[in-house]
Amino acid sequence: MTQATAIEAGAAPSGRAMTARRGVALAMLFLVGTINFVDRQLLSVLVEPIRADMRFSDTQFGLLTGLAFALFYAAMGVPVAMIADRWNRVKLIGIACIVWSGFTAACGLVSNFWQLALMRFGVGAGEAGGTAPSLSVIADLYPPDRRPLAIGLFTLNGPFGVFVGAAFGAWAAAHIGWRHAFLVIGIVGIVVAPLLIWLVREPARGAMDTGRPADEALPFGQSLAMFVRRRSLRMVMIGSGLAAFVSYGMLNWIPAFLMRTQGMPLDAMATWFAPAAGITFGIGILGGGWLVSRAAKRSPRAYGTIPALATAILIPTFAAALLAGSWQVSLALMLAPMAACTAYVAPALALVQNLTPPRSRATAAAVLMLMFNIVGLGLGPLFIGMVSDALKPVHGDDSLRWALMAILPFALAAGLAQYAMTRHLEKDFAE
Repeated sequence: MTQATAIEAGAAPSGRAMTARRGVALAMLFLVGTINFVDRQLLSVLVEPIRADMRFSDTQFGLLTGLAFALFYAAMGVPVAMIADRWNRVKLIGIACIVWSGFTAACGLVSNFWQLALMRFGVGAGEAGGTAPSLSVIADLYPPDRRPLAIGLFTLNGPFGVFVGAAFGAWAAAHIGWRHAFLVIGIVGIVVAPLLIWLVREPARGAMDTGRPADEALPFGQSLAMFVRRRSLRMVMIGSGLAAFVSYGMLNWIPAFLMRTQGMPLDAMATWFAPAAGITFGIGILGGGWLVSRAAKRSPRAYGTIPALATAILIPTFAAALLAGSWQVSLALMLAPMAACTAYVAPALALVQNLTPPRSRATAAAVLMLMFNIVGLGLGPLFIGMVSDALKPVHGDDSLRWALMAILPFALAAGLAQYAMTRHLEKDFAE
């Protein structure tokens, strides 16, 4: 251990002190991550009021919720993660939260599409400093066998953020307007960021691992080479990218589908969709992490088989939900695929943390999240928006139904890649 690592570690806490430290850190990272997802979901929920005000097409909205955000998120993700592998991760997360929250507040001040796109660029650049460094911190707080569940608990910030974003966005659209909604959420993030820096201590790197050197970070080329050398890491990149294409497409377009195509009122969005989405996405993320934590004790193949099984459930149930005749039936049938579409998240993130060295984990997580964000967030919503616009002359408002149906072949490809990964997991874990 180098002198820098020894200083970083300090006196190792134990017993109740370590439990309390873990709890506070996980809770604060969860809170900051929730703000991250509220910022993303808010735009999806407010799509109809914003479209009415600024007259956006579905393709333009797909760009705003997907590619405009994802390009800057991805472009900044790896450089910020490399800083996180070399500097204080907690401070970095706090600074990033202030940056993305400031740009979120500025979304409420725009007057046209290009100004809003520019603000979303800023939100994406700031949020690049959130998830990957947070995963690295969690990996240094929990031992390998507990990481899938701990990461599952952390990534519950996604569904909880969807719930808060949907509920608050629907309420705000009816009572304070979409502009004030962005201002309020931005101010909340700016207030919470200093609390994170004050309450959470930077953990020692590699303290929860055995036989893992934590002396120096790997260059980016060597971090990337791990994904080339280990087949399970290659396959998790492919499977997760395709799964993210489906899940982000669903997440961004289901609210518009229910309101525009199925006739769901705005107040019902807050009353019914917000809790349904929050609970089901949470069940998928936490359930995926919990099941893998248990099943992987018997065989590491669980990192692939459980996400593949969830994808097999998603395909027929989502098709049935899209073909339903009313928003009530559609939402009821949507519960199973909304849970299944997020089951891959915690296993994929935990797998990367467990197969990479301590001082390369933020960078490795950022490499995986390039697939999440370029293929998933960047192209999934945009693909659906473009297909919807192309079908609109023939199908009208029903075009969104068939555009969402068009992502099911990508779900099938994701499931096949997840299952194919199982052949390589035992060998890579043994190494």
